[in-house]
Amino acid sequence: MAEQKKHVPFVSSETNMAEFTIRALVIGLVLAVVLGAANAYLGLKAGMTIAATYPAAVIGMAIIKLFKGTILEENFARTVGSIGESIAAGAIFTLPAFFIAGIWNPFFTPGNYMLSAAIMMAGGVLGIMFVALLRRVMVEDVELPFPESVAAAEIHKAGRHGGTGSKYLFGAMGFGAAIQALGQFKLFATSADGMISLSKGNILFRSPDVSPAYMGVGYIIGPRLAALNFSGGVLAWGLLAPIISYFKFGSVLPDAALWTETFKTVPPAVVDWTATIVQVWKSYVRPIAIGGMLVGAAFTLWKMRKNLIVGISRSISDVKKAAVGEHVVDRIEKDISFKWVVIGILLTGVATFFIYNYFAQDMIAALVATVVMIVAGFFFAAVSGYLVGIIGSSNNPISGLTLSTLVIAALLMVALGMKGIQGVAAVLGVAAVVCVAAAVAGEMLQDLKAGHILGGTPWKMQVGDLIGVAVASAVMFIPLIILHEGDIKMGGTGFGGEHLPAPQASLMAILSKGIVSGDMEWILIFTGMLMGVGFIMMNVKSPMLVSVGMYLPLGTTFAIFVGGLIKGVVERVNAKKLFNDAQKSRVENNGILIAAGLIAGEALIGLLFAGLAFFEIPVFRFFETPSFYVSLLVFALIAWLLIRIPVKNAGKPDDPAPPQVSM
Repeated sequence: MAEQKKHVPFVSSETNMAEFTIRALVIGLVLAVVLGAANAYLGLKAGMTIAATYPAAVIGMAIIKLFKGTILEENFARTVGSIGESIAAGAIFTLPAFFIAGIWNPFFTPGNYMLSAAIMMAGGVLGIMFVALLRRVMVEDVELPFPESVAAAEIHKAGRHGGTGSKYLFGAMGFGAAIQALGQFKLFATSADGMISLSKGNILFRSPDVSPAYMGVGYIIGPRLAALNFSGGVLAWGLLAPIISYFKFGSVLPDAALWTETFKTVPPAVVDWTATIVQVWKSYVRPIAIGGMLVGAAFTLWKMRKNLIVGISRSISDVKKAAVGEHVVDRIEKDISFKWVVIGILLTGVATFFIYNYFAQDMIAALVATVVMIVAGFFFAAVSGYLVGIIGSSNNPISGLTLSTLVIAALLMVALGMKGIQGVAAVLGVAAVVCVAAAVAGEMLQDLKAGHILGGTPWKMQVGDLIGVAVASAVMFIPLIILHEGDIKMGGTGFGGEHLPAPQASLMAILSKGIVSGDMEWILIFTGMLMGVGFIMMNVKSPMLVSVGMYLPLGTTFAIFVGGLIKGVVERVNAKKLFNDAQKSRVENNGILIAAGLIAGEALIGLLFAGLAFFEIPVFRFFETPSFYVSLLVFALIAWLLIRIPVKNAGKPDDPAPPQVSM
């Protein structure tokens, strides 16, 4: 057998270069908080997050180059900066579930803040400790391509020769922020509704939301996936909500008892069809969508079953290798020592035991929950890292892995006789820690692979991420509070409502309550599961994405679809202009940078205005009832930005190809 070629990093092990510096750490921590908050905003509203590695690489590199820093400082700042997105993903997928399930109401109390920080910290530390055990085997595995890691490393290398693309990212951030601010100032309408009346029935039509962030998401995922997501919105708002409303209320005015039982409100003197269809969507269609999401998550894991089995089996052998591992002296091969890893896992286990005992008020149940958390956390951290190595962190099915843990934990709580709020809280606590651990492990391994290519020092990156996890865990609850309370003060209902649907957290809350307390609307859930099976039989590419589209407001999925259409136009322009692969890659990268900038810009300004609402600070308004016609101009401007700028900067056919980046 031929001897495997020795890895040669960009910066050799013998090179003494600045890496773990105060400025790189501070830049990374700021990025972790900012990108984490932006992803929290996006995930709660659209049910999706974007991988932070690429924006963190571009922004961190642009700032560190101003101080004439080193490439290893850039790598370190990117590593710390991208970990905030993982903490945000774990937070938004699980913490709002405590409110939706009725456990944390009100959502903010000092105790809830302490618990959320402890949950995120425990999950983050566990993820990093597990990665320290698995890093060497995974990052050196030639069968794991780590596509996003390679792209991030190539971006850093390219930055050494000038040109980082930061102008596109920062420019788009400013543009997205300006659009969001003008919308909040009521210069134009951010959405428009219209009712189509047909005989006794009605269909509620809603325009796409004027949202640079949603359109940026659609651009990144492309026309096919954006269309799948929008198809769920069409099914929900064009089929299920109108037809249920017709059969229930189309013939006669609903009697008071029926209306009160269904919607828990006093019936109107005249049917308000807009309110009725929205209520039907909330009360009937969304539970059906949850059933579809369940089947979609199971189908996603089933398609990955071979990779999952391999990942679990490898994780067992890898930890054995780590425990008896040889003494490594190379700088680029030094991890946190095995002794400290074991101590970290034990201390985290003790801390989570006390958290679960607080939730469950039962020491046996808390002990079982802790064991389930550690075992599931280790396996799913390994599986998450393995999947990131195959498909990248953008496509990592964290919510599916968390859902599996939640169901197991819920069944165990029922077997132990746990009921009511205590049982539900314990189940959500297990799911939350495992979710954060898996998300952090996947992101950490992705960054460690990029560092492996560049010549970074693993233990320094791991310690940097521990600091990043601590800061992000302490801060991430704040944007959740601001968004939740701000939405309530602006007339919304907070988490689980139309403006902050939080689809994954809602699914976690409903499932845990349904299994532990037995109050789930099983007929609607089961109907949705059969619908999901139908999607699979029709070879729908992503049943999960369609179901999420059904769960989200129509304006959200419509705006994402518009972004996908814009990406389709760019692809047609590429073909018409006969661009070669290098030019197409350049257009792709510039477009992704602009889309990411639009998302970050809107998210940060959205948080600002939510904060103003939270502190009850009045906002200036141009008009009380702004026109939607101006909004059409805004759509045109965003489309121009996403089409014109990338295509104009495609470069010459003989220019060298840039690294291909996906998000």
